[in-house]
Order: sequence, then structure tokens, then C-alpha cells
Amino acid sequence: MTEPIRGKIAAVLNEREIALNIGYAKGVSVGMYFDVMSLESGDIIDPDTKDVLGSIERSKVRVRVTEVQEKFSVASTYRSEQVNVGGTFGNKIFDMGPFARALMPPKWITKHETLKASEKKILEALNEEDSYVQVGDPVCQVLKERYGQAELEDVNG
Repeated sequence: MTEPIRGKIAAVLNEREIALNIGYAKGVSVGMYFDVMSLESGDIIDPDTKDVLGSIERSKVRVRVTEVQEKFSVASTYRSEQVNVGGTFGNKIFDMGPFARALMPPKWITKHETLKASEKKILEALNEEDSYVQVGDPVCQVLKERYGQAELEDVNG
């Protein structure tokens, strides 16, 4: 089995993009997925003996590579969802309150995931301090994308 490519975050560019310290010289290509990993591991504890059976890495957020240069690459969050923010008249003169807004047609917007992980990961959610993405966080290539109904192979891995 192929070993995943590993690197670190070199810079946080904005709320959705990071620069990784690995590029095409290390085998990175556009479209690859990487998990930004927490420095805190998730210990698995035997319920009977209370012994630590081992640890698993915990992901903060998953990103997809959008640009690659020799020694670095840029990756971005890519997951989004449609959110109904509700329609309004847009003019406060005609605003009749929450009941009237409830009768208005839906107004859908696309909400993109940001670098601060918004969903629970393995075991339990990371504590607030550990969930922020920062320079120096390790990243690990995802060899299989497992979201949605289909399991998609990483075409570049």
C-alpha cells in the first residue's frame, strides 16, 4: 500500500486556504486531499483494564489542493451546504415581523466550510483551543475520500 504524503502548514492564507510546505517535488498534485491533523492524539482505552490500547490521529479539517509549485502547494476547504436564510421584503417599511418572514419564499445561500473544523470528528469534538488550524500543524494525504454515499478514490494517489 502506498504511504500517504505528509507535510505541515506553512501559512494560513485566509479563512479557507492554507499553504503546505510540500509541492510537486514531494509528489503533490492538484486535486489531492489532505487532513489537517491535531497535535493531540485520541487515546483508545480498554473499558475493563483502563489500559491505553493505542492512539489514533484526529483530523481538524479536510482540504483539497488547488495549486502546486515545486516546494509548496495551496489547499482549500471545499465542502459546502445550502442554507435557507429565509426571504424578506428587504424594506423595513413592509417588514411585518417573524410571522410574515415565515410566509416568504426560501432564500438559499451556499455556506462553505472554513478552516476551523465545524463538525465532530472521531471519538469526541476537539476542545476549542485545539480545533484552530495554525502554522506548523501536520497534514496527511487522504488516500480515499469517504464523504457522501460513494467512496471516491483519490485519482492522484
